[in-house]
Amino acid sequence: MTKSNFRNLEIYIHIPFCVRKCSYCDFLSFPCDREGQRAYIEALFAEIEGKAEKYREYRVTSVFIGGGTPSILPGEWIEELLERIRNCFRVGSDINNTAESVCQKEPENTWKYTQPEITIEVNPGTVDAKKLAAYYRAGVNRLSIGLQSAEDEELKMLGRIHNYEAFLDTYQAAREAGFANINVDIMSALPGQTLDSYRRTLGKVLSLTPAPEHISAYSLIVEEGTPFARWDEEGILDLPDEDCERAMYEETKRILGEAGLYRYEISNYARPGYECRHNCGYWERVDYVGFGIGAASLVANTRFNNGSDLQKYLTDPLGCSENMQVLSKEEQMEETMFLGLRMTRGVGLAAFAETYGQTMEQVYGPVIQKNISDGLLEYRMLSEGMGKCAEVYEARYLALTEKGLDVSNYVMADFIM
Repeated sequence: MTKSNFRNLEIYIHIPFCVRKCSYCDFLSFPCDREGQRAYIEALFAEIEGKAEKYREYRVTSVFIGGGTPSILPGEWIEELLERIRNCFRVGSDINNTAESVCQKEPENTWKYTQPEITIEVNPGTVDAKKLAAYYRAGVNRLSIGLQSAEDEELKMLGRIHNYEAFLDTYQAAREAGFANINVDIMSALPGQTLDSYRRTLGKVLSLTPAPEHISAYSLIVEEGTPFARWDEEGILDLPDEDCERAMYEETKRILGEAGLYRYEISNYARPGYECRHNCGYWERVDYVGFGIGAASLVANTRFNNGSDLQKYLTDPLGCSENMQVLSKEEQMEETMFLGLRMTRGVGLAAFAETYGQTMEQVYGPVIQKNISDGLLEYRMLSEGMGKCAEVYEARYLALTEKGLDVSNYVMADFIM
């Protein structure tokens, strides 16, 4: 097999541990002592080494370490973890190959990279200069910092362990450690949050020096089984009304856009060239494999996930896969549409036809026309190419309009047969 024949693969690693569970969180996460954390890391090593043989024909283009709170672990363990990945997989530049970014703001710009994107999620209060230096040595080149709000009272309501000052310390330490690609997570529609306090959060984040390259801006969803859900049922969760929530949504687009961060996905904004490649891969259905409890995978149009029982995983990390689902052609097409439409550039018509042997209109003609008539979808001609010296051509995409982005779930549901 020649280098050019390697298929792209993304790796997700789930670290389920946290200092304490936040009041809104329904992720697979929980506190654990250091001994239990180490046992989990050893099980991760066993799973990675035992399953790597299945992926000999792949090259790894991105690694994402998420949680939970991965930064709760000692920095040296993250170094071990990434060393294990490199020993077991072909990782980006290890095979001296160049991969193409799957996300583009302006289609005439094609961003190339020789290094894989390696991201770790960090939370203020769990990371220091020593850990950040360890991440940098290990090859981590992107940080995702969980701020959520710049208002201390709002952070307290969320159950976060940090205040805004602790976030500032973390951000400054990350810059001093050499990180030049940082995402900051923020949230809107929080209990007690006002439009003014949300604007202050946006303003404070954008005033950081240098400002973040990427911002993920999520609206709070009250999930079942969380303290927030219980408080909401009891009528004691002081959520903003619909008009205020809508105003926050509009302000996010306006303020971040004016600051030079463009919206490349429904909830994500970036400076050109700093889109999260790993997440773009999810939306474009690039093959990915997840390691650790609860981690999901998509490989060769088959979806599966690891079980969520920690003790079972520690006992048999190689036997934890479950819910194996081989996707039919129809299911693959559905995913291509409702995942691809998350990106503001939309879904390429030529790529769809090449992949499935049918045009998008042949499969979804009435749905497309209905949503175009409603002003929710539109065709766009975007320039594409393989670099500055290559021929540039016009490609046709189907994308959500601004109005469609506002009701994206409604539009995407139309593509599920």
